[in-house]
Amino acid sequence: MAGLMAGFGNFTHAVVRAIPESLAKDALRMNKFDVDLSKAQREHELYVNVLKNKLGLEVVELPADESLPDCVFVEDAAVVCGDTALITRPGAESRRKETEAMKKALTDLNLNIVEMTDESASLDGGDVLFTGREFFVGLSKRTNQRGAEILADAFKDYAVSTVPVVEGLHLKSFCSMGGPGLIVIGSSEHAQKALKIMQQMSDHRYDKLTVPDDIAANCIYMNLPSKGHVLLHCTPEEFPESAKVFEKLKDHMLIPVSNMEKVKVDGALTCCSVLINKRTNV
Repeated sequence: MAGLMAGFGNFTHAVVRAIPESLAKDALRMNKFDVDLSKAQREHELYVNVLKNKLGLEVVELPADESLPDCVFVEDAAVVCGDTALITRPGAESRRKETEAMKKALTDLNLNIVEMTDESASLDGGDVLFTGREFFVGLSKRTNQRGAEILADAFKDYAVSTVPVVEGLHLKSFCSMGGPGLIVIGSSEHAQKALKIMQQMSDHRYDKLTVPDDIAANCIYMNLPSKGHVLLHCTPEEFPESAKVFEKLKDHMLIPVSNMEKVKVDGALTCCSVLINKRTNV
């Protein structure tokens, strides 16, 4: 168990994608908010800058595609664990072509590519929570049972459990990992109910960190050789009460990252990168 978890949060590479101008008008969203495009682009630049310059990851930056307004949300196009990359089949038909550039980028990084070709399957990476010990897959508007089965087949070393997502877009719209064995969870009723289901299905014990705002529960945990525990999380400007909760994590290097514009099109912090741990080829 300790061996399995030893590398949890270790990452060397990140794949990101630029924001197309079409995001402001045409990106899918659950609520009709207006997006300030230049502000969204600035936010994204800062996010990429943190990954590249502050954390020292090798960042692969894919160009924007105007015909794919949601393409900045690369997390939905692939699930990477170890040396295997599952190219997903996003639940929204308008997003299916996003996987092409992602497949090429991950092939170039020499990962073992598994493609979801079954036309009855759908899976968004935003519905996939990997804890280092197992996978939880949200069954949502975008991800179905068949998608979860194909994921289980691709990552046979890990148990895979499904969790109904009754509100919000994705499972990770209200939870994420905050460290080894630590689930960050929103305080809404549906978030807490989903956490109970995850706890009941698992053979492992997880600690939880509850934050007042569901979307603030989406953060990025890394464990980097030179930095130790790192957490990218919401800013005090966006979610003051939730930001205070993160300050309790005394062992973590805490990095607030603004995401105000992308939240308007249902984008959370984890959505904007695919993180990879590439072992050096011996």
